[in-house]
Amino acid sequence: MPESIAVEIIAIGNEILIGDVQDTNTHWLCKKITGLGGHVRRGNLLRDDPQAIANEVRAALGRGADVVFTTGGLGPTDDDLTLAAVAQGIGVAVQLHAQARQMISDRYDELAARGIVDQGGLNPAREKMAYLPEGAIPLQNLVGTAPAVLLKADRTTIVCLPGVPAELKVIFTTSLQPFLRDTFGAGVFVERAVAAGCNDESLLAPVVSRVAAAHPDVYIKSRAKPFGKTMRHKITLSAGGPDRATVEALLDDALADLRAGLTAAGMPLHDPANAS
Repeated sequence: MPESIAVEIIAIGNEILIGDVQDTNTHWLCKKITGLGGHVRRGNLLRDDPQAIANEVRAALGRGADVVFTTGGLGPTDDDLTLAAVAQGIGVAVQLHAQARQMISDRYDELAARGIVDQGGLNPAREKMAYLPEGAIPLQNLVGTAPAVLLKADRTTIVCLPGVPAELKVIFTTSLQPFLRDTFGAGVFVERAVAAGCNDESLLAPVVSRVAAAHPDVYIKSRAKPFGKTMRHKITLSAGGPDRATVEALLDDALADLRAGLTAAGMPLHDPANAS
């Protein structure tokens, strides 16, 4: 199988780390990236601290990440510092980007025409959102006002997305799609769930561990869950790959091996439909 694209996510915002806002963006991105066949290998929560952000971006590049997503900190206020920090992390300057500036101006004109804001055009706070790291490409934000940013740093691509979930999701599913197709291709991700009749995970673990070692391209995980008066362990098997047939074959082999091992140990598998 081809090697998965290695992805890291950096969620930025004081509001997350004081517990005022829940970081749902990382969870959503993990599901989407995994569904594309990518491998999210790290996720971090950071305050609006330029040095901390720059250090984490620099570290991600050092770890050889193929793609780094940042979320949050693209807006017009003084504590929206992500782009300047990313620029610092990769050693480039920020500069006023003409296309981004026009995007922002047009967007505010549109919002003013619809009566959503009182005044269109630009002011210093709005223009601040058009200062991008050198070499960056702005991506249209169809919901908010701050463009997303696509930036290449050596072999790593950095994608800076707004922190507002509705904006992040729309950008991911519209403006970012050409990059995602070029990077991840037509990869697929499939997950199956089964339930083992077992009330002691320590008995289940040796079988699951053996099967996982024998099928390294399939992620196998057991989770305890009560089912009425009985205890069953839900086991999920998941894999990604270039096409559905390849992935299904991987899962078929691993599931057959798991079924045989658990049956031999007196822990038969139950219908997948009853495993969740």
